[in-house]
Amino acid sequence: MPAHLTLDANDVRTVMGRYRDLLRTHQQVVNRLNVYPVPDGDTGTNMALTLESVAQELDGLEDGSTMAQVCKAISHASLMGARGNSGVILSQLLRGFTERFSGVDSIDGPTLAGALSHANLLARQAVVRPVEGTILSVAKAAGEGATVAAEARADLLGVAEAARSSAQVALDYTPEQLPQLKQAGVVDSGGTGYVLFFDALLSVLDGRDLPEPPAIEGIVLGDIELTGHGEGGDVGDLRYEVMYLLEAPDDTIPAFKEVWAGIGDSIVVVGGEGIWNCHIHTDDIGASVEAALDIGRPRGIRVTDLLEQVVEERWVTEHAAEPEPEPTGPAPRTAVVAVVSGDGVGRIFRSLGVQRLVVGGQSMNPSTEELVHAVEALRSDEVVLLPNNKNIRAVAQRVNELTAKTVTVVPTNSIVEGFASLLAYDPDADATANAASMTDSASQVIAAEVTQAVRDTTVDAGEVKVGDWIGLSQEGIVAIADDLGEASCRLLEVLIRADHELVTVIEGEGSSPATTRRITEWLHAEHPGLAVEVQKGGQPLYPYLFGIE
Repeated sequence: MPAHLTLDANDVRTVMGRYRDLLRTHQQVVNRLNVYPVPDGDTGTNMALTLESVAQELDGLEDGSTMAQVCKAISHASLMGARGNSGVILSQLLRGFTERFSGVDSIDGPTLAGALSHANLLARQAVVRPVEGTILSVAKAAGEGATVAAEARADLLGVAEAARSSAQVALDYTPEQLPQLKQAGVVDSGGTGYVLFFDALLSVLDGRDLPEPPAIEGIVLGDIELTGHGEGGDVGDLRYEVMYLLEAPDDTIPAFKEVWAGIGDSIVVVGGEGIWNCHIHTDDIGASVEAALDIGRPRGIRVTDLLEQVVEERWVTEHAAEPEPEPTGPAPRTAVVAVVSGDGVGRIFRSLGVQRLVVGGQSMNPSTEELVHAVEALRSDEVVLLPNNKNIRAVAQRVNELTAKTVTVVPTNSIVEGFASLLAYDPDADATANAASMTDSASQVIAAEVTQAVRDTTVDAGEVKVGDWIGLSQEGIVAIADDLGEASCRLLEVLIRADHELVTVIEGEGSSPATTRRITEWLHAEHPGLAVEVQKGGQPLYPYLFGIE
């Protein structure tokens, strides 16, 4: 088909729909490009859910809607549907497009170039400390490439191709900008999701095929080749994740991948020059290892039960539809909304005076709209919002501009910081005063947690292997052990100081009476002057949360 000379409002709607579809099919691989070794692979999910909100709002528009109407819908829906840092940045990119598109009836090359540059500017403004080697670098390169093409009088297709090419070059370069990416052998996850936008755009402009889902053989993201058996397999039915380093001649790898394609899915093969990093989802652990033995020597073999990684999603899904109890008594001057995961955690927040709970957590972030609805459901005109997770803070900060109520955010990064903040909550004070005192109270507690690593990595505390128990503080991973109790005690040993008076232990899924007893006995033996409180939180993924005051 001939290339479009311009894009009209209906074309923009089509681009957004195709971008949503691409994010859906590529969601899991974008998630797995996250390199932090805890269950935080949520970039693809957050980007896909953000675009799902956009597509739903566009579906509600009448046929023949104007460019201004389409742009308004995109901007509003992406803002309300944004989830996590990646969703917020994506919403800013889309807002940048729409601010430049809404004033025209059709989009040509210069208009597209200006919109991409403006989108980059807004996305960077949304980040307190922009980091290169992320989606921001990819967005910047796309805008610069498009601008150069437009200044050379390229048509709309030429500008879009230049943007896509520049974005891909920047994406491939991200491992050179972030050591974490280079160490893991991956490119940036958010940048990968953004490049898909240009694939959607080019498919509308000249009818080229959309890239296949990443489980189909031949996809290359930077230096990462992804293979699999496509529509013949359902990754959700595959139980185990198998990973290892493989020492084998380069010319044996194509046949190796063919063997793997028959026994699993979500296959990632990274490397060259005789050393390969291999990843597969499969039900046949033995066959996945035997394939390597046929051509070389596998080492560092790691096997993960994938069912454990859907625990939080299950908890959130099961509890999201539960109705909130109707408020009783007079409304406080300032009410509190808190994001929670775990039944016991929710009960504790209720007991500390929180009026509204929103379910969510590390890898299942609530949307802006969910937080706005929680605020609007309260009878108070002033509200304090507790995100209780660093991934949710960016979304929480957007709520105040979307409601007539006064909303302030206490920047809590953890459940225990949320608990501590509520010790200074005064229902009769205004939101601004509460936010100040609650933030100060939250800062007095040291928050820590124990979870299980899902990736190998190297940190200052040592080597982390998949399946290890790791203790995390604000400084990152500070304790590593193959035993949950041992990791917990090592974590506390690093963090507790002589002037500390209280340790709160919050039990989650995966904790046990024996392990809790081991922790409390260690505390009494090593720090006899400390008071110790144990609470049942029921949170997924983190068997123990600790608050040290």
